[in-house]
Amino acid sequence: MRSRNMLEAFRFALAGLWYSLCTQRNMRIHLAIAVAVAALGLWLKLPAQDWASLVLTSAMVLISEMTNTVIENLVDLVCPDYDPLAKIAKDVMAGAVVLAAITAVVIGLLILGPPLWARLVG
Repeated sequence: MRSRNMLEAFRFALAGLWYSLCTQRNMRIHLAIAVAVAALGLWLKLPAQDWASLVLTSAMVLISEMTNTVIENLVDLVCPDYDPLAKIAKDVMAGAVVLAAITAVVIGLLILGPPLWARLVG
């Protein structure tokens, strides 16, 4: 019975990921950028420690976007009418996504910039 519960939990988790991808435009944008970064990393033959940083950074952005979806839906459920505290919750979470994305861009430039420059100039 336990394995069925674990399988079910995994299925629910995948359903949540699929929901995010199907309904959230920004999730699809972030995922497309992550795929492009991965392709660039493959082309540049990045070392393992760079891959670890890029994967973790990309995951941070995607997780932030999914958390933003949860917060927005939960706030809408609890407070269907406008409320200044609900607005703060949504705005702060959206700000967290922006901060994660900016951080990912900086890390991406630090990791991908030098080898890309060397390939393009050299």
